[in-house]
Amino acid sequence: MPRTSSTVSFDRALGLAVLRTPHSAYALRIGADGSPRHLYWGPDLADTELKALPDATSPADSSFEADAAPDELAPQTGARFGPAGLQVRFADGTRGAQWHFAGHHIEGGELRLRLTDRHYPLAAELCYRVRPGSDVIERWTELTHTGTEDSGPIAVDRFDSASWTAPALPDYRLSHLVGGWNSEFQLHRDRLPVAETVLTSRRGVTSHHANPWLALDDGTAGEEDGEVWSTALAWSGSWRITVHRDPVGRTTWTGGLGHEGIGWTLAPGETLRSPVFAGLYTDGGFGAVSRAWHTYLRAHVLPSPDRDRPVLYNSWEATGFGIDHPGQLHLARLAARLGAELFVVDDGWFGARTSDRAGLGDWTPRPSAFPDGLRPLADEVHRLGMDFGLWVEPEMVNRDSDLYRAHPEWVVHTPTRDATELRNQLMLNFARPEVEEWALRTLDRLVRDHAVDWLKWDANRVVTEAGRPGHPDPDRLWIDHTRAVYRIMDRLRADHPGLRIEACAGGGGRVDLGILARTDQAWTSDNTDPVDRIGIQHGFSQLFPAQAMAAWVTDSPNVTTGRATPLRFRFHVAMAGALGLGGDLTHWSEEELDEAAVLVARYKEIRPLVQRGRQHRLSGPGGVTGMHYASEDGTEHAVLAWRPTTRFGHPPTALALPALDPAARYLDLEDGTAHSGAVLARRGIDLALPEGDYASRLIRLRRMA
Repeated sequence: MPRTSSTVSFDRALGLAVLRTPHSAYALRIGADGSPRHLYWGPDLADTELKALPDATSPADSSFEADAAPDELAPQTGARFGPAGLQVRFADGTRGAQWHFAGHHIEGGELRLRLTDRHYPLAAELCYRVRPGSDVIERWTELTHTGTEDSGPIAVDRFDSASWTAPALPDYRLSHLVGGWNSEFQLHRDRLPVAETVLTSRRGVTSHHANPWLALDDGTAGEEDGEVWSTALAWSGSWRITVHRDPVGRTTWTGGLGHEGIGWTLAPGETLRSPVFAGLYTDGGFGAVSRAWHTYLRAHVLPSPDRDRPVLYNSWEATGFGIDHPGQLHLARLAARLGAELFVVDDGWFGARTSDRAGLGDWTPRPSAFPDGLRPLADEVHRLGMDFGLWVEPEMVNRDSDLYRAHPEWVVHTPTRDATELRNQLMLNFARPEVEEWALRTLDRLVRDHAVDWLKWDANRVVTEAGRPGHPDPDRLWIDHTRAVYRIMDRLRADHPGLRIEACAGGGGRVDLGILARTDQAWTSDNTDPVDRIGIQHGFSQLFPAQAMAAWVTDSPNVTTGRATPLRFRFHVAMAGALGLGGDLTHWSEEELDEAAVLVARYKEIRPLVQRGRQHRLSGPGGVTGMHYASEDGTEHAVLAWRPTTRFGHPPTALALPALDPAARYLDLEDGTAHSGAVLARRGIDLALPEGDYASRLIRLRRMA
């Protein structure tokens, strides 16, 4: 039986640290040179077995590989020729650290290893933390300049959170997420080359194009079986992870904030703390990896995980910039009729905002659209039984705005370079304290004055021409801006305990463990086409739980792809996450409105399972895929199945449900049929899908006593 607790220990005589989780063990040993070196990561082993493990050495050990044991955070010194996670340069030009081990500290589930440089005023603490009931190991590093003012600054050119090491395997396969705007979270899984593979964002945000999550296996793991090692970085700015597979069979990876070419000047007495780079091991395949991540996020990352994510209605696709009080009120009444619990007014409500060329930065209601302000609309939305939400983009500004005219110096810019405009906007520099204070004050006023329950925080452009004229360490803005976003969100939530925030960045451009620690859910993609969303949501689920995944039902044909799909199919795909509505309800027929109300009610019935249950990804012959959500005690189950297209002569076969107990029997709550758990788990359930393309079904099962 797996343990329920997680423990940390350190053997001073052996220099051996061991972290145990319910299903795994992680061990490291202090090397002869004072550097912490990786020893083991995998299924649990007894203390006697871990103590007997030899130091890791390269299979090509020779006079050319004299420093081959893998580091917990690789410096630049010694015979180390892989990617260095820590790159520093001292005032005299010397590069790299050489460590003296200065001791350890354990408090609860946290271990700190203290290191000091042998010749220079630099100290580091490698930090590890395990959480009760979780297989995730959190790691980060704290770097301190211990010298006096006359010792000069230390240039930090690379500062990763941690380095990880996979065991020797017959082969290695890398799973990661790629994509672009409107095609985020595409799962890419391929053999890891013998090379350095760099996953990165140089954009100042997490990005649509990559995500700081990966999984490694030997190429044989499946959805429900096989050993997998996985890590995720909790950072919402630029980041980089370098995976190094050497020619003799060792695979390591190191990752952290920032990208090449930017650094930090560490002043005497200053400490720089990295974001958490978390990791886990499982022998239960990619599905078990995802479920372990989901459990961790719900328990230790997401705010208010036990609070239902509401069924929301967002007005953007209905109105665009053609927004006014009567139109929003009409949409609100229709949304309430369908069972929406939150009404969100999107872009266009403020300043001179009648297009994307003006108004950003001027966060007051547009008089021509809302002559009496937003409060009357908010009050009516509340009277209809819904919460009231607003779209904001506080990090951005248009040149055509009162804010820019008053403070052109507040934007991220380099005076001797032309400023690139993306979406006709520039980026405010939140690394400037006065800009951070303005943003906090402005958002606080919005929430208070307009009784706002929900902010959709968008960020529709990335960093270009980054500079801060006159600042002695201008690269700090890459880190300080992201930290300021965090602080503002944290402060807003503390000052307004009922406020909820949705993360958005032109769709899924800023979704990671760092932003989700401050937001209730993330806008997954601007692409709401249900066929495309199946793939997007599949990739999203590798790391993030369904309750964090905003998923909308919008109009048909879809505004992005032009594809026409049935309302039922659109709902069944969106019901796999935090359900939202985003179509122009004024053009829906009475029959569509009635059907939508029924489907919203059905979603609310299964919402506890979708948002807090154990999630299993399903696939079967005939192009059928689905999601299976099981309650923690295994008594209640909901299955959403989709078949986007049909092929002549290839009817869909039964879809296996491996999450069921083969020894139990289950009742289909729709038709009253009783099923054998063994049959459903191995052979599968007959989906009885409607004929034709874009077929879908919701199945609810209950374990019989």
